[in-house]
Amino acid sequence: MSGYFVVVDDLDDWAPYFPSREVISFDQYLAKTDIPADQTVRILNFCRNKRALGRGYYCSLLAEARGHKVIPNISVLNDLRRKKLYTLKLEEVAKSIAKLKPAGNDTQTTFRIFLGECLQTEFAELAKNIFERFAAPVLEVTLEYDGQWSLEKVHTLSLKEITDEAEQEFLANTLEKFSNRLWRKPKTRKHYRYDVAMLVNAEESMPPSDKKALNNFIKAADKLGINLETIGKRDYVRLAEYDGLFIRETTSIDHHTYRFAKKAEAEGMVVIDDPTSILRCTNKVYLADLLRTNKVPTPKTLLLSRTDKESLQHAIDYLGFPIVLKIPDGAFSRGMFKATNMDELVDAMKKLSKTSALVLAQEFLYTEYDWRIGVLNNKPLYACRYFMVKGHWQIYRHDDGKKAATGGFETMPTYEVPQPVLEASLKACRLIGDGFYGVDVKQTKDGRVAVIEVNDNPSIDSSVEDKFLGQALYYEVMAEFLRRLESQ
Repeated sequence: MSGYFVVVDDLDDWAPYFPSREVISFDQYLAKTDIPADQTVRILNFCRNKRALGRGYYCSLLAEARGHKVIPNISVLNDLRRKKLYTLKLEEVAKSIAKLKPAGNDTQTTFRIFLGECLQTEFAELAKNIFERFAAPVLEVTLEYDGQWSLEKVHTLSLKEITDEAEQEFLANTLEKFSNRLWRKPKTRKHYRYDVAMLVNAEESMPPSDKKALNNFIKAADKLGINLETIGKRDYVRLAEYDGLFIRETTSIDHHTYRFAKKAEAEGMVVIDDPTSILRCTNKVYLADLLRTNKVPTPKTLLLSRTDKESLQHAIDYLGFPIVLKIPDGAFSRGMFKATNMDELVDAMKKLSKTSALVLAQEFLYTEYDWRIGVLNNKPLYACRYFMVKGHWQIYRHDDGKKAATGGFETMPTYEVPQPVLEASLKACRLIGDGFYGVDVKQTKDGRVAVIEVNDNPSIDSSVEDKFLGQALYYEVMAEFLRRLESQ
């Protein structure tokens, strides 16, 4: 039996479209009480009446009661019934609305969203953002213009209300793309015990894993009976189709990676990186205070919020020059400055204060390399030494318009890591959670150890972090997924 259905009020509603055995009426779905509880079933609810106690509402309600994945779900239907609820959730799409061009003579415009896409290209970004928050097969959006665009109304539409031939064709094509992975699986496809989504971004300039490493994860998962598939940010609404989520894209709080992690956690999926780890690791201000409070060895650190010379002089007196300045959510050495005198300190603070109310200031500890300890479920997995770029004070150097320069590296077994480095790394990770982390640690010539940061999305590149363990590194990560999936 198919595990994917399009449910309509009446099969005649589907008359303009190509016949399909996956299209069933509401009454047929109502009668399907023999579907095994452990079978994954996905429902696209095209029924007309989605108000409370209507057929459309009951279709989604029954689907959730039966453990089926349904679009739209009851939460979406309830939220769309009240403007106060959906406008509150749509505050995050204000940036997309602000990008729209000013209106001509029209003070109102309407467009339709078909499974996240729309015919009018000028509304493409806005359509995607609205669909991510209110996943429904067809949505109609009304905007009003009074000096600037604002959202007036969002509501669902049924098939009966799609009468324009161009829209019918667009919907058919969009539906085919949306369901292609499920409707066209080869019959000879290997049977997997679990499906895990791996979130990647092919356009990212410095991704956490290169293509070869991603393929190595897929191979390791395959050996463990896990179907690991790459997805992108456009696949947000499909997330519930999977049993787990593995994020291999640089994370941030105000970013789709965090929304993916939150949704996956809400769906009861196994998630690495989990949203709590992202929250704790990506903000350096939070992390610095967490480590200090729990007596994890770190560089001397101050939080600066003012740029007046009296405040900066206090930082100089406490930290001494050079001083390293960081924005809270920088990654790969971006958003970092080294000040060697008052003028440089003032200049750097002015630049960083434009993007953040707080700036992290730390004493500068010179070392020829940084340790990176990979930790999985509070156990050391791999160890690297990342050397500084020649003539530079960081392991990355970003030159405008050029590819980031990097220093050399050395990978080794974790048992060769100095014990103080290993102990500090594990202590720091225990404060974050039981996920997959990369801890950056400095060890000076006099033996002092200082944790610089904990990364929730550590780099795993082929022939770098896997230089010692090889394919076993990928196998260990996916084996942890399997352990968590089986323990649910």
